[in-house]
This record gives sequence, structure tokens and C-alpha cells, in this order.
Amino acid sequence: MTVEELVKEPASWLDGSGPMSSVVLSSRVRLARNLKAYSFTNRSQDSELAKILDQFSRVVKESTFLRKGMLVHIGKLKKLERDFLVERHLISPDLAKGDKNQGLYVGDREAVSVMINEEDHIRLQAMRSGLQLREAWQIVDRIDDELSKHMDYAFSDQYGYLTACPTNVGTGLRASVLIHLPALVLTKDINEILQGIGQVGLAVRGFYGEGTEVLGNLFQMSNRTTLGRSEEDIVDDIEQATRKIIDYEENARKTLLTDARPQIEDKIWRAFGILKTARVLSSQELMSLISAVRLGVGLKMIQSISIASLNHLIMLLQPAHLQKWFNKKMDAGERDIRRAELVREKLTTLSGYAEDDGQPRQGGSLR
Repeated sequence: MTVEELVKEPASWLDGSGPMSSVVLSSRVRLARNLKAYSFTNRSQDSELAKILDQFSRVVKESTFLRKGMLVHIGKLKKLERDFLVERHLISPDLAKGDKNQGLYVGDREAVSVMINEEDHIRLQAMRSGLQLREAWQIVDRIDDELSKHMDYAFSDQYGYLTACPTNVGTGLRASVLIHLPALVLTKDINEILQGIGQVGLAVRGFYGEGTEVLGNLFQMSNRTTLGRSEEDIVDDIEQATRKIIDYEENARKTLLTDARPQIEDKIWRAFGILKTARVLSSQELMSLISAVRLGVGLKMIQSISIASLNHLIMLLQPAHLQKWFNKKMDAGERDIRRAELVREKLTTLSGYAEDDGQPRQGGSLR
């Protein structure tokens, strides 16, 4: 497996197969770990970081769970490849700025990945489609147990796992969901919901995590702290909060259909029409339009396209993905033209209607 192969292969966590997938795109559980013998990453010498990366590389070859994946040295990647991995939710923007002694491990279909020498020495994550936090946690827990047999973690009997950021001390666990809330945005209830989330100790971030903006009404929700709480409690709290928000979103969708059905239908079908005919599409406009179409699929107004196909489109049409797909560097203007071209092609195939005559055609997939 190579970075180039990731471009053509849809990630498993976007396949729409999990529970509540019309609202929750994905669930993620991440563990932060550091090695006892070395300073935290921001204080480590280059020689230490090289040893950590080399040690992880050797452990992967002996691992039951990780030996079939790909280990990438960040320093060997071009900027476009790094941007692609950020868009893919495999590395952070900080790691994208990394050097030769930082790395990324990617497992089969991206279900599991590991950042090496980011803020912490090891950041292990599992991602699943829909609301599957417990399943993601079970996978991460198994791999963590295996890694701990070969790597001596920094651990305190008083504080738990020691991490570079104090908010991760304890279990070192972050559980998060990527959730689509268009109806709450349309009913203007979203701010009240977000305030409530903050009051119960959860954090809400943008599409690519901390410090990024919300795109297409997609929000990342996660726990703020890990100290003094068990992994199971953290996962349960996030899942319970997510289920409540799903209820709010579904009730908001019912309200919109009851009170403003013509307007909602118009918004959804107008967005679908623009996507199928536009000649220029910016990233932000694309995300707004796909959000409306995704709402239409969730409400069963649009039945010719699957949630999975729209999820994959969201990823495929991001700036770095677009350039990797066409194997060409582009400025913003050319990307907007190519994005419109590609979304027309994909939606025509997926929905089974030709753009020029409106007659049914054979449907297909994104691959």
C-alpha cells in the first residue's frame, strides 16, 4: 500500500455502514502514549526521535495487528502528500509540518493509524463508520496492549499515562464523533446545543479538528480531559451525549418537514441541481451544497444516492485530494473548475441520469 493507492481507495470509516450513519459520519478513539526512556517530543533531540521511530518500525514488523499496514516517513513526503493525509484525517496539521524523524502508520483501509513523534511519541487511533465508539475503543485497546509489551510507556501510579499536554494525562484517551447537524443549524438551535455540550465538559471543533472551521455543518465532538476517569466512562459519556444530539437533530428535521417542507425540499433539490450542473465550485460552496443533499438522503427525499457515496465525495473533492486524483498541482481557480467537473461526473454516474438529456443511465460507484 502507498499514499498513491489511498487516493483511489475509499476509507472504511466513510462507508456509511455503522449505526446512525445518516447523522454520524464516523467515530474515532485515540490514545496518546510516550516512551519512558525519552523526553517529550517538543524536548527531544533529533537522535532521540529517530530512535523512537526506528523502535516503532521494528515493533510493527512483529505485531499481530499492525504488520500488514504501511509506515510512512513524513520527512520523505511532499507538501501535497502531507496535505492529502491531513484531509484524510490520518495526520494533524502539526505533523504535516514535520521532519524526517516523524512518521505515520496506516492500517488496512485506514481503520487504524498511528502518528509517531507528533505532540506525543505515539498517537494510536481507530476509526469506524457511524456511531461505533465502543468498537473503535476495543480495537485500540487490543493494539495498545500489544504495543505495551514491546514499548516501555511513561506511566505514573498517581496520574496515569504521562502526556505532553496536561489535558491528556490519565488514560490518554480522546473519543470523538464527526456529526452532521444541518437541521439544528437551519432551525437556529445549534448555538444552544453547542453551549450545552461545553457545559458537560465536551469540546466541539471543526471538520479537521482543533483550530479548524466547521464545514458543511459537520462538527467534531470529543471529551476535554482524561484524568481521573476510566476509558469506559469517557466512551460512554461521548456516546450518550451523541445520542442526545442525534435526537435533537432528528426532531429538528421533523419540525422542518412539518413547518417548512416546500422550502426544505427546494433547498435540497436546488443544491442537487447546482452540484450536477455547476462549472465552478469552491470548497466551501461544495460542502454547503453536499450538506443539503446529504440531508435530503437522510430524509429519503433523494434515494438514488447513498450516504456512503456522499461521504466519499466530501473527501474526494477536498483540495489536496482533487490534485492527487488528477495527478496535477493546481491553483485555487483551476481546482474550483476541476471540482465542478468531477462532481458532475460522479453525481451523473451515481444518480443514473445524464446531465444533457435527463434520461436514466446505468448507476455506479465512486471507484
